[in-house]
Amino acid sequence: MMNPVMPEPCTILDVHKESEHEWTFRVASDACPAHGQFMQLSIPKIGEAPISVSAQGEGWLEFTIRSVGKVTDCIFSKEPGDMLFLRGPYGKGWPVDEFAGKHIVVITGGTGLAPVRSMLRRFAEKPEYVKSVHLISGFKNEEGIIFSGDLVKWKEKFAVTYALDTDQKEGWRTGFVTEFVKEIPFDEFQGGYAVVVVGPPPMMKFTGLELMKYNVDPEKVWMSFERKMSCAIGKCGHCRIDEVYVCTDGPVFPYTTARDLVD
Repeated sequence: MMNPVMPEPCTILDVHKESEHEWTFRVASDACPAHGQFMQLSIPKIGEAPISVSAQGEGWLEFTIRSVGKVTDCIFSKEPGDMLFLRGPYGKGWPVDEFAGKHIVVITGGTGLAPVRSMLRRFAEKPEYVKSVHLISGFKNEEGIIFSGDLVKWKEKFAVTYALDTDQKEGWRTGFVTEFVKEIPFDEFQGGYAVVVVGPPPMMKFTGLELMKYNVDPEKVWMSFERKMSCAIGKCGHCRIDEVYVCTDGPVFPYTTARDLVD
């Protein structure tokens, strides 16, 4: 019987520096995660960290990682040809099947773009799958921008708003993502839409409240709670909020559940 927490050694194929603190690692793997699921990345004797899959292809997965602690700092010391240990995928991803034939609104803050990147790539490659995509993506400053190549390509495929919190950049808006929610033409969607929100907890909270101001149906809004997890299989209780285990019940939740997930 397969051990659900046994990691497998996987070779790093490529390392791409997105920004000073966010790097993307392409790792050899035959795992087939759903969009929005996460894997546990580990280094023996150091520890492990839950990381969403930011892109995938035949025989490989990509993980966009922010250096924030012992495990991620150690991963940043790795080079192509080195090994990472993976287990998973885990959790519930985006309900992509439910998104078919709808207008999709995606609102992200900072590295919150990573958990939706693979899904956005699918929509760009198969534009007939959804009716339209409106993307609002914000970053703290120009130095924090990730997936620059994708952002350029998506500008040709989607209706996009790219913003920096306070900085100015040609072709970009200045302000928080919440300021641009009012520009989404929800009335034109005639109820046939879905909204995806990912980012830091305060950003998701206030984006959810802003969406409600414009009478967006809370049952059509989805959020990903990428808070710190440990075992990923609902046994340790580290990610428990009331009766919800984020690692197994999520990390993707409908807003009707997400709005009450407060530590």
